[in-house]
Amino acid sequence: MSEPPRNPYKFIFFDCDNTITLSEYLAMETVSGLVNDILERNGKPERYTKETLIAKFVGYSFRKMLPEICQEHGIQLSTELLQYYASVEEERVIATFGARGQSCAGALKIIENLYEGGEYKLAIVSSSTLSRVQAQIEITGAAKYFEEDCVFSAQNSMSSPSSKPDPAIYIHAMEKLGAKPHECLAIEDSITGCRAAIRANIATIGYVGSYETGGHREFMKNTLKRAGCCVIMREWEDWDRVFQRMLEMECA
Repeated sequence: MSEPPRNPYKFIFFDCDNTITLSEYLAMETVSGLVNDILERNGKPERYTKETLIAKFVGYSFRKMLPEICQEHGIQLSTELLQYYASVEEERVIATFGARGQSCAGALKIIENLYEGGEYKLAIVSSSTLSRVQAQIEITGAAKYFEEDCVFSAQNSMSSPSSKPDPAIYIHAMEKLGAKPHECLAIEDSITGCRAAIRANIATIGYVGSYETGGHREFMKNTLKRAGCCVIMREWEDWDRVFQRMLEMECA
């Protein structure tokens, strides 16, 4: 009888938005209103919907997204204004999620099982602000599975704010936890998130269960696979099978 596959993993890193919490569409709905207000104030006729923002900016932090939008439309944005709009965005997104937010289907059950099993150190690695991540995991009940020093934000956890696909936040998380890349496994839903984890030499599962339509899921499945994800997970209920496949592939 053959031996079971070797398990190299000691740390499991979760993205937050649209991986643990079903928040990306709510956030983009809120952000589109703010972006359109900015465009209108600057006399620009273009307008965005949550769908157009998701198609172009899924996985981006607002601080990375807004300057790109302003540059595209010829709007000068001072550091002070960026800070102001970022504060407004954070406040509005947290309020929207508080009213309508929920966890991704099946995510909390898997995280609970991993937490109770005690075999892995669980961490959140996000491009969103720390206050937004904390609010979302508190609202959904996920917070109890993550120690306070295991929640990392590319906006707040490092001395120099960053955003995925920059791998800096993953590298920072590993340094803080004393982890080596081959000991880590990441779950990401966006191209920017997957690229960040992969650039940090972390084996990555691409999760597509949060995308609203079958066509978008299929598109993202192919996109994340091309980006270098080891395995694609369609739903959280597929976790056991997907994790076993990761071990068999020796993707780490």
